[in-house]
Amino acid sequence: MKNKFNKAFWSKKYANNLTGWDIGNISTPLKEYFDQINDKNVKILIPGAGNGYEAEYLFNNGFQNISIVDIAQQPLKNIKKRIPNFSSDKLIQVDFFEHNSKYELIIEQTFFCALSPNLRKDYVKKMHDLLKENGKIVGLLFNEELNTDQPPFGGSKTEYLELFSEYFNIKILDKCYNSIKPRFGSELFFIFEKK
Repeated sequence: MKNKFNKAFWSKKYANNLTGWDIGNISTPLKEYFDQINDKNVKILIPGAGNGYEAEYLFNNGFQNISIVDIAQQPLKNIKKRIPNFSSDKLIQVDFFEHNSKYELIIEQTFFCALSPNLRKDYVKKMHDLLKENGKIVGLLFNEELNTDQPPFGGSKTEYLELFSEYFNIKILDKCYNSIKPRFGSELFFIFEKK
């Protein structure tokens, strides 16, 4: 497994404030999805969470069983500073591929597009392994090519169907109608359920 976008790469991005993917708050599609979840005890993972606005929104709305995984330390510190009551043992600095636990829901928000494309099959397999029976991945994927040499890396609906279908039932994979303005027309909202 080769990933040149490693701990040093991402730590440098945060140290130099090169965080163009950071929109400064929760994305509208995920907020609207979260507002429909009734079970506040659902066990949630947010991998590659960055500054974790999705986690902050969930936490402030009564969800307590949230774990955040990031390879860089700074975003985890930023989350703890903004949410002092967030459990430190749920802020996990580790390579996603080395994390082991089981979750009912995993949130995808700009993590997939940050990984080297050669890791996409490993990502799908790892997501499958991290989910409990009938668990789901929910989130956003870019529906355009984007960069070929550095994150963000894009893709297409066709590619995602081929990539995820072996391990997941595709519940939803549609153009996102409520993306933020800079991403409008370039995102797909998805819900994939573990097979």
